[in-house]
Amino acid sequence: MHKKLFIPGPVEIAPEILQAMAYPMIGHRMPEYALLHKTVTTGLKQVMLTNNRVFLATSSAFGVMEGAVRNLVKGRCVNFCNGAFSDKWHDVTLRCGKEADAVKVPWGSPITPELVEQALATGRYDSFTLIHNETSTGVMSPLTEIMAVAGRYPEVISIVDTVSSMSAMPIPVDKLGIDVCIFGVQKAFALPPGLAVFSASERALERAKSVEGRGYYFDFLEFAANDDKDNTPSTPCISLVYALEKQLERFFAEGLEQRWNRHRELAAQVRQWVERRGLNFFVEEPYRSVTLTCVANNRGIDLKNLKSALGQRGYAFDDGYGKLKGETFRIAHMGDLLPGELKEFIALIDELTPGF
Repeated sequence: MHKKLFIPGPVEIAPEILQAMAYPMIGHRMPEYALLHKTVTTGLKQVMLTNNRVFLATSSAFGVMEGAVRNLVKGRCVNFCNGAFSDKWHDVTLRCGKEADAVKVPWGSPITPELVEQALATGRYDSFTLIHNETSTGVMSPLTEIMAVAGRYPEVISIVDTVSSMSAMPIPVDKLGIDVCIFGVQKAFALPPGLAVFSASERALERAKSVEGRGYYFDFLEFAANDDKDNTPSTPCISLVYALEKQLERFFAEGLEQRWNRHRELAAQVRQWVERRGLNFFVEEPYRSVTLTCVANNRGIDLKNLKSALGQRGYAFDDGYGKLKGETFRIAHMGDLLPGELKEFIALIDELTPGF
């Protein structure tokens, strides 16, 4: 039995997307692929609101997150950490042999512009990493204000993960001045996992030229050279690129503004339910994610049993991530999800937890 996914990724995949992945195969060095690649990267630039180069990598987003560190950290990096995945990015930076410091705040708290200012003002760093929407906790840090601070430090390269926010809200990469913007496609883009997308400014590409030990698979200069031919350095997951082409068509048919509005409406729907049930939010306003809600289990719900019961009814449910398991639960509301589908899911939770 297929369980309908209400977890923070992967999310449900539309039938049209799965059908697109069954298109006949083409060679990745054939003209047909170059046309497909160009169509997709052009569409992605519209979604990302950028004129920077946009690249496709066959990997999870963490592949490019590691690649960005290897390409862009020449001296010392500061990793801003407020959850499991941003903590991991610091570990990855160190494992790449880079000098790095972690600026950590408690899980559930945002990275603030003040924290960024304090770190960058030291003059110790030539780069920083930031996760915009930390899915382990449902915290969305104030990206616009953070990037306004970063703009005062042009010698520092910004590397931003928008894995679970890109396409759910406007993220104007060029206006914000993000040097490298990274995301995977299995969350708000609502595609199967396995493809990472990233943009790179000319400033970032210039920095890469001066950094040794970039490796090959994620060498930004290799991506740029192949981008000139509307291609990738290594064989791409062509079926997923077909799926991305189809999904971009669906994005533009819905309308980007309408898509952003729908995500805001879904978030409001869940937040209203949380308040109605007398539950607490794990994250304070205004830092609650627009793509998933992390709920504090203040009423002592047996989340393990709830997860099992929902699974028997055909729904996948998340009962907290890592050290928050059992203490919180997360409800995802992103991708192609419709308000009626979300209403059914939370109504079922109500049915299965009548005593709370």
